[in-house]
Amino acid sequence: MKAPGKIGFRIGAAALVAAGLAGCSSISDHRGYVIDPALTQSIQPGIDNKQSVEGTLGRPTFTSEYGDKIWYYVSSTAVQKPFGRAKIRQHYVLAVSFDGAGNVTKADRWGEEKVAFLNPDRDKTPVLGKERSFLQDLFGNIGQVGSFGGQGGAGGQNGPGPNGS
Repeated sequence: MKAPGKIGFRIGAAALVAAGLAGCSSISDHRGYVIDPALTQSIQPGIDNKQSVEGTLGRPTFTSEYGDKIWYYVSSTAVQKPFGRAKIRQHYVLAVSFDGAGNVTKADRWGEEKVAFLNPDRDKTPVLGKERSFLQDLFGNIGQVGSFGGQGGAGGQNGPGPNGS
């Protein structure tokens, strides 16, 4: 027969290992519309209208604000490992276009191939214009003081002073 202390130690160690492994599992996060392939495939141009699409699929994730009226149903599933970044595993978009009368003109479907991946953690933001060094930024305005409005000099020599005289 084993000693009660060793059994308790083994149970405690097993529980600790199980808790540690559970903390290392990935987290799956679904965002957006819950896609039902049978329902999304049932939307047909020339047959459906806004009311039938809303009755079948519900309200869209978002709608277009300008141009043709388009309803977007967006679904994404992201997986994140501990201390890591979330990565998209599945992405699906259904874009339903309507004419002026509210009838479906087309239903486009696409997946992850049209996702644009951005890296917001870079140390530079690209901008259009002239590249300037740190010293040019620091000393670039020397000589510009007092030349407001194309008038040279300072303090009322060629124009009104601070009190308007």
